[in-house]
Amino acid sequence: MLKKSAVVLVGLIFILLTGSHLAVADSYSFSTIPADGNVAGPPGSTVGWGYSITDQSSQYWLVIVALSAGPFLNGVPNAIFDFPTLAPGTNAMEIFDPNSPSGLYELTWDSTAPSGFVNSGLFTLSAEWWSGDPLNGGMFVMDAPDSSASYSATVASSGTVSEPSSLALLPVGLGGLLALRRKLRV
Repeated sequence: MLKKSAVVLVGLIFILLTGSHLAVADSYSFSTIPADGNVAGPPGSTVGWGYSITDQSSQYWLVIVALSAGPFLNGVPNAIFDFPTLAPGTNAMEIFDPNSPSGLYELTWDSTAPSGFVNSGLFTLSAEWWSGDPLNGGMFVMDAPDSSASYSATVASSGTVSEPSSLALLPVGLGGLLALRRKLRV
């Protein structure tokens, strides 16, 4: 009986030791560009975010599998993310370029979006760890933890309120002075 218990105990220890590499928590970082996640533009314009992702693992490839964002109002959102795959210890960075388009996400404000309106929330990435390049024989190891970055998009003023120039007011002022001078003469 004691021999059977010892075999079971050795078996459990073997399983724990050989399977422990799967329990090691590897990590990755994700942030928006700009780093504070804040962008702004006038009604009708397109604003957006870039990204930076670093695979901090020394052994696993990082495969990004999903991107989600909070709701957007007063505009049309569009995910422009390219879902990079990163080798251990590497970084992917993409700035927002509305002409490509490249980056993480873009938002085109409605032409009627009210000045000062703000959309805010979280971008969330879901990812997986792989034993090697997934396109060259790598094998799925486990899901990576989700990573989030906050964002904020503000409708900027579409322009300043136009005020008459001082040169345009000069004749009005001179006319007023002449009228006052005539009144004082009488």
